[in-house]
Amino acid sequence: MSAILKITVRAVGGQGGGVLSNWIVALAEANGHVAQMTSVAGVAQRTGATIYYIEIAPAAAEQMIFALSPTPGNIDVLIAAEIMEAGRAAQRGFLSPDKTTLITSTHRIFAVSEKELPGDGRGDGGAVLDTLAGHAKNIVAFDMERIAQDTGSFISASLFGGLARSGALPFEPDAFRAVLSESPKGAAASLRAFDAALVFEDVADRLPADHADMHIPPSLLSDWQELEKRVSDAPQDAQRMLRAGLRKVVDYQDVAYGAEYLDHVSTFLDFSTDLDQVAAKYIANAMCYDDIIRVADLKTRASRDARLRSEQEIPQDGIVHVTEYFHPRAEEICATLPLGAGEWISARPMAMRVLGLFFRKGRRIRSDRLFGFALLWLLAGLRPKRRKLLRHATERAHLERLIGRAQSCLPERQELAVEVLSCQRLIKGYSDIHALGLSRFDKVMSGLELVEDREDASEWVKRLRTSALADTTGEALDGALKTVRSFTARAA
Repeated sequence: MSAILKITVRAVGGQGGGVLSNWIVALAEANGHVAQMTSVAGVAQRTGATIYYIEIAPAAAEQMIFALSPTPGNIDVLIAAEIMEAGRAAQRGFLSPDKTTLITSTHRIFAVSEKELPGDGRGDGGAVLDTLAGHAKNIVAFDMERIAQDTGSFISASLFGGLARSGALPFEPDAFRAVLSESPKGAAASLRAFDAALVFEDVADRLPADHADMHIPPSLLSDWQELEKRVSDAPQDAQRMLRAGLRKVVDYQDVAYGAEYLDHVSTFLDFSTDLDQVAAKYIANAMCYDDIIRVADLKTRASRDARLRSEQEIPQDGIVHVTEYFHPRAEEICATLPLGAGEWISARPMAMRVLGLFFRKGRRIRSDRLFGFALLWLLAGLRPKRRKLLRHATERAHLERLIGRAQSCLPERQELAVEVLSCQRLIKGYSDIHALGLSRFDKVMSGLELVEDREDASEWVKRLRTSALADTTGEALDGALKTVRSFTARAA
């Protein structure tokens, strides 16, 4: 290691890269060293990381000459506030396998290119972490964002703890704590995050948290316990996903809805592990469709107020203004009507046009005010009536079609049943997004009808579904369907 320690911090706006860099400089200066920090801003706050560069050296009689920017392959410590940022640093050659200590959080901040795809466009952070093992001398990597959230602090404090944990700097942990203790605000929370990162032990199989808002009325507790017993009696490999699905649908509607869910899934149990898991997951997703009632329910929960205050660091007695943005189409309003009235209006173009006149523009509702909150609360109160509404009848027909199509593949073609149920991935959201997903689902099902007699039908359904999730234009799916029609036409 050279006489000058070279450290670079890579963070986007809001992650506290500047704060962390200032702590590192203060740490060095408080312990008899001299330091210099420079920074190069990213392209924009959320489209590129700011690169902070710090050089530290023991105080000496002669004047130290520090560089202004990092040099690839000549970095002692690289701190990345997100795993993909560490990967980008490796791509640019900043990591050195015989020199660099890498401190990185393993959580993800998804890029726009990852979010815009209809399917799962996420990059594989685990694969990046595996690759980084060959680029750095030492690696300290775990979910530091979770630690910050759990301790009510920011990721800069847990990254500071990761730096102390690495031993890459010639300072004891108490010296790090002394710097945090002198912070003008948030010192106690920063110290909590620092200490948590310092002693963190990874848990490889972290179970998802239960729905904090789900409360079972005492009068229905015995019914809920009976549902839990049904889950316990299910095959062992299906219980975890089945339990998560049950909690989701009960939180969405009620205990009776949970019983319906288990009835639907039961026909797919005792087959392959893949079919158990897929049925438990996608039937729950199909039953918990997004509608206005669900949106209003989530926006009026006490946990949402607590989350907003936590994210914005607003004390419990602080005044908060919350504006909700809505733009429901006439179709969503009609779907929220009772079945008979909804069908009557939706079957008459003139009535739909009149209804659309009232909902051509978006609505802004202040949910921090009595009228706005009461309006959302009343909409959420329609949940017990959901089964009698037009939207529920439509979604129930879709669910029955999905389940029936998958059941027709059993028991001989379990792989095809898995692929059919997995097509529920295409449907999500509400309004135009939901309509687009449903149209693509219908296209994939039309492709299934063309290939269902082939031995490789499951592979073709998977290809069609993957194509539907591949882009936002639908060109990939249309191309895949043309291919299917071409070889089925030749076979005919």
